[in-house]
Amino acid sequence: MTSTFTRRTVLQSAAIGAAAIGAPWVAKAQAATLKITTWGGKWGDIMKSEVLPAFEKEMKCKVEADQAFPYIPKLAASPPKDPLYDVLHSNSNEQWSALEQGLVMDKITAKEVPNIKDVYPYAVSEKIVGVTIFTSAVGLGFRTDRNLTPIKSWKDFADPKLSGQRGGYQIPVNSLGQAHLMLLGQLYGKGMTDLDPAYKALEQLKPMKLVDFTGQMEKLLLQGEVAVGIIHDSGVYRYDGQNQPIDFVAPSEGVLSLEQVLNVTPGSKVKELAFAYIDYMLRPDVQKKLAEAVWYSPANKNVKLDPKYDAKLYNTPEKVAQLIQVDWKWFNAHKDEVDARVARIMRG
Repeated sequence: MTSTFTRRTVLQSAAIGAAAIGAPWVAKAQAATLKITTWGGKWGDIMKSEVLPAFEKEMKCKVEADQAFPYIPKLAASPPKDPLYDVLHSNSNEQWSALEQGLVMDKITAKEVPNIKDVYPYAVSEKIVGVTIFTSAVGLGFRTDRNLTPIKSWKDFADPKLSGQRGGYQIPVNSLGQAHLMLLGQLYGKGMTDLDPAYKALEQLKPMKLVDFTGQMEKLLLQGEVAVGIIHDSGVYRYDGQNQPIDFVAPSEGVLSLEQVLNVTPGSKVKELAFAYIDYMLRPDVQKKLAEAVWYSPANKNVKLDPKYDAKLYNTPEKVAQLIQVDWKWFNAHKDEVDARVARIMRG
């Protein structure tokens, strides 16, 4: 359903909140500034050219968007009662880290953001801090011109024939690499926290070309430097119609969920506007625009995608049931020991 948030309701809520704490409601607050983080690339282009201007016009506010990653250190360095950002956009692992530092709220509900009532369960599951607005499916991208044995399972990534032709990530810096390591524990051990079998399985994947970011993995695949690589589906589908010899496979065991999450800082002075922004980003029309621009799967169940996107993105209960969410709270608590162990494995 469409949100009930309007500029008028935001201003009324802010006025009521000010009265409750004995603070005067000042008319100039009508021209409030919302400070957010957001991605660059095609996402950033659409946000700056269409999505944010429309929000500013509707709410009669100004939005300041920071695209200069990393965000957490900058937010942590700002005063808690006057945070650098009102809304933090990041992946799930960083939202958990931000929560541990007291930089974001732990949960946002339909009371603050009405459109939450229309999202898929994964978007507000116990694995999420804040609200998921989109997800990507992390599986395997591959070259279609290498005459590869058909890839159906995550275990096919370990095929000896792919030695030296695999692409992975520097686990200390990339959440896809971290999530894949935990998945190896589930595939070869007793579960995602069973890391000894995961480490053994990781060692069997060597030699493997490692990168820091998904954009670099896209380049390895496009340039033919790897035959198969771990990547989110949007990193392959965005080349649709460009005659590139690459494709994406969702392994039979499921796909890892790479969530795009929004959250509000506790010290924000424009909380109602921040909630209104998240509600706006969950609106079906906004979700459709961004989903089809960057091939992200929308969190709102009411989004109706055009056929070519509908065929591939995760936008039905049956499809989202294939998403695997990892326990970032657990991983962040063990990250130092994981990094040290992985460093020894990859050096050996």
